[in-house]
Amino acid sequence: MELTDLTTAERTLPGETLEPPLVLGAGMSSPDPLTVRDLQWTDMDAFIEIYWSLYEERARGVPIGIHLFDERPSRSDEVAWFSHLYRRVLEGGVVCAVAEIDGSAVGHCDIRPAGEGPPGSETSHVGELGILVESRYRGRGCGTALMRRALAQARGRFDLVRLTVFSTNPVAKHLYERLGFVVTGRLPAAVRRGDQYIDLELMHLDLRPGAPPPRVPNR
Repeated sequence: MELTDLTTAERTLPGETLEPPLVLGAGMSSPDPLTVRDLQWTDMDAFIEIYWSLYEERARGVPIGIHLFDERPSRSDEVAWFSHLYRRVLEGGVVCAVAEIDGSAVGHCDIRPAGEGPPGSETSHVGELGILVESRYRGRGCGTALMRRALAQARGRFDLVRLTVFSTNPVAKHLYERLGFVVTGRLPAAVRRGDQYIDLELMHLDLRPGAPPPRVPNR
């Protein structure tokens, strides 16, 4: 996790126009009004708490469909990670959508350039998607709303978006398929959690103009 020191003031780039937040209420499976908006500096504490809660879930034996470290990172590690994310969003290199309920961030979805190449490299057109939702708000439409906004913002920035999903997480895989992602491969035993090995399925979505429409499953 990289360190980039920023002030605590919320900032935008000169001339930058942020998309207005999307407010969802009636018709959503969540009883609480859900706002999907851009990243703010004040989201840092909520992001850290959501991520740390995954380690508590893992300790209770809850199947977590995201890669974790052996030990929970320190707060300084997480501040460094968030600072780097925030700067990359301001610079326009990363897309990040945030789900907010009752004034607090409850999840986020980001798309960042795959690989470590500089802007303009031969792989900079490929985005890597990651998503995380607080446990009590999973299955209520937050993930769908987050991904729709992040993918809308990714058009014109990335030609392809890829992700990995645990083979043991059919709910997440179904969400990705509904949004047009297709399976392109499988990496066996890619994750070792305790004495269990878990396969990763590789998926991608083609955002290029004129690309054939994805085959969305009827289920």
